Order: sequence, then structure tokens, then C-alpha cells
Amino acid sequence: MRQTSNGVNVLMVSTDRTMLKAGPTQARIAAYGKCFKRLDVIVFSARDHGYVHDTHIEGHVLIHSTNSCSRWLYGFDAWRLSRSLGHIDVVTVQDPFETGIVGFCIARLSKVPLHVQVHTDFLSPEFSVLSYLNYIRVMLAGFVLHRAQRVRVVSERIRKSIGGQYHLQAPITVLPIFVDVEKFKAAGKNNLSQQFTKFRQKLLVVSRLEPEKNVELALRSFAEAAPLDACLIIVGEGSERESLEALALSLGVASRVFFEGIRDPASYYALADLVLVTSRYEGYGMTIIESLASGVPVLATDVGIAREAGATVTTEGKFAGVLADWFKSRSRAGVLKNYPYKDFNGYVRAYCEDIKACTKAG
Repeated sequence: MRQTSNGVNVLMVSTDRTMLKAGPTQARIAAYGKCFKRLDVIVFSARDHGYVHDTHIEGHVLIHSTNSCSRWLYGFDAWRLSRSLGHIDVVTVQDPFETGIVGFCIARLSKVPLHVQVHTDFLSPEFSVLSYLNYIRVMLAGFVLHRAQRVRVVSERIRKSIGGQYHLQAPITVLPIFVDVEKFKAAGKNNLSQQFTKFRQKLLVVSRLEPEKNVELALRSFAEAAPLDACLIIVGEGSERESLEALALSLGVASRVFFEGIRDPASYYALADLVLVTSRYEGYGMTIIESLASGVPVLATDVGIAREAGATVTTEGKFAGVLADWFKSRSRAGVLKNYPYKDFNGYVRAYCEDIKACTKAG
């Protein structure tokens, strides 16, 4: 049985399978682990994903795959794994939905506080209408949040929406996602500019090509408002790529629209004159932070961090008109506002202290 006299033992429940392989996410988990006596992470995953049960990052940081036969067993397998971990001081979950319910059950049985993180603006009307599963998730969220000792959200927008809807007794802390802004400030164009030299003005979308990202709006607005010497560069992949390529063709702009697939966006920001963010909802919006950190202005729907960070915000219905105005004014300045972290270590400290605060309160 683990003791807690010299630190806090934390159990995290997550759906982020990038934690199960070496990379930036795993490095971030290792940094969190240095703040605690021990950090265990249980990640929902199926056997056909190919991950082993346990991954040691460092001596006191252990990541566990549920390795479930079916997605319907994620919760049970996570609970089963939690029973083998010994003493836990606090449970933190990465959403108030599926991991939230599992984390609540573990915390209740272990008689420890529950820390809930919210990365998605799930109270946006667009969230529920996209799928029946999302509708159920909204109902689960209220149950979980009312049973949390502390709630971490990634934007002021989410804090206000949750506070207004649920009137929680638990403190709500705004801790944005960390973005390495210095990387984007220092990025160069590399050889990308050669491909787009014939275009005077370059618009950029960096996004998953999925329904909630509404990249169709960017394409239609570009077709309506952009002059012939402008191009639209789309960095990202997803289920809608083929339909978006067909749309570009039908709108007559296929020769000026470039689908680049998954790429490091840093050099694309250095090349761009304007970044378009057309999402129906966002919890945060890292693209907005990255763009503004690169000095590139952003035109966005009113989602996530857009208004707080310094993007030009408009509605879906007015998007093309505001884009047309931008082409006339040709504003080129992007200024990042209200970004709270000086460096990665500052972010890690704030994140870990928020989790530890649950044990102090409880």
C-alpha cells in the first residue's frame, strides 16, 4: 500500500491513446509525474489497437491500457485496473463524459476527491446536434460536474457557460492548453513559398477535416470573397477530404485550393496572410493561438479561445462578408492576447497545483 506523507498519488482516466506511445503527449505526462509522488494513467483502448497493458515512463509514472475486448468494456476494465493500484489520493478525468462517469465511480469507491477537466464547449448547441452520443454526453456532464471537488476548463468561454448552466459549488479554474508559442514565433517558410509564389495572398486552414470543423464554410467563403490572386491552403486530414475536394471543384476554385494533408503547420503559418477557423464549436482552439503567436491574423467563428486570444470573430452567416472586407483592408497584424504561460514549466506547475488543490480542500 502506498503512503502519501511525502506527496500525492494521482490516478488519471483518459481516452487519449497518444499517451501509450513515445512522443510529446507522453513527455507531458512525464512532466506532470514529477509533481506527484506517483501518477497512474488509465487509457481507454481496445486489444486491436495493439498497446500493452503497462508502459513505464519513469519510476513513478505508469500508463495502463485497458486493452479491452470491446469499447463497451472500457469502463469496467478501467475500474478493474484501478483496484490494483493501491492507495489513490485524487482521481482526475479528462472529460465529464465517459471518463467522467468511470472516474466518479472510482473516486466514490476509493473515498477520494474527483477532479474534472473540460476541453470541449459541450454546451454549444452545435455539439449536441452532431450526434446522439453527444446528446447523451451532455446529460452525463451535469451529473459528473455536480460531483466534482474541482473543475479545470481550458477557456473563459467554457467557464462562463458551465457556471451559468450548473451553478456549481466546486471551484472552476481556467487553465488553457499549453502551446509552445516561441516555436511558432521563430518558424520560417522553408521551401513552401516556392509552391505558392504565383499567389499574392495566401489563406490557411489548419484543421481536422471533420463535420464539427465546418471547413466547408472556409471553402465557400473563399470562393465568394477571394480575388483571383489568392489561394487557400488546407493542412489536415479527415473523413470529409473527398467531399471538400469535390466542393472546391464545383465552386470553380480547385486550382487555387491546396489540400496538404497532415503537416507540421509552423512553416505554413509563416507563409500565410490570414488563418481561417470555421469550427461549429471548440473547447480551446490551438490553431488560433499558434497563428497569432506567429503574427498571423485570424478570422474565426465565435468558438473556444478566439475572442479572448485576439482573433477577429464573426458569425457563420457573415463570414464571407467579413473575409471580403479583410481583402479590402489587407490587415496583416496578428497579436496574441491573454496567453497566461511564460514557459512549459509554468503550465505544468499550474496544472498539477490545480489537481493537488482537490486534496487540500477535501
